[in-house]
Amino acid sequence: MGTVTAVSSNSEHSFTKPNRDSIMLLAGLGVKGDVHAGVTVKHRSRVAQDPTLPNLRQVHLLQEELFAEVGREGFALSPGDLGENITTRGIHLLGLPNSTLLHIGEEAVVQVTGLRTPCSQIDDFQHGLLKQVVGRDDAGNIVRKTGIMGIVLRGGEVHPGDAIRVEFPDEPHRPLDRV
Repeated sequence: MGTVTAVSSNSEHSFTKPNRDSIMLLAGLGVKGDVHAGVTVKHRSRVAQDPTLPNLRQVHLLQEELFAEVGREGFALSPGDLGENITTRGIHLLGLPNSTLLHIGEEAVVQVTGLRTPCSQIDDFQHGLLKQVVGRDDAGNIVRKTGIMGIVLRGGEVHPGDAIRVEFPDEPHRPLDRV
């Protein structure tokens, strides 16, 4: 079990998202009123490539534990700073398999679709931060630390303090890749 520590949304394209008292997840769309909600892609780089692709990035979840990690290197992050909709605590988001279901609060269900791909805008936000959130493991594989993306299977209201229950997909599990 994990916990929602903050929820954020923004109706305009902006790197950060302001915190809210609650957000409403809408099945098949994402966060009500958020600029990235929709059936097809909404992220500017994805729209430029092909605006008809399905939106596998309806909800961005980020682990609060990252704040302390980058804080040790002199960076200050708060919920919503990296554009996430849901900030979590107590779940190893980056280690979840593809298609994991996250039961959030009383009703909402988000299906994990992949890893968020960090971009150069992170360095525009805080110079040098990109190197902290993208690195390599001991085997030389790229490690992306800026959370995960998902689609809303069942809508519902989400508040800070809500519980998050993880439901793993049937095996064999597929590791997350960038989406």
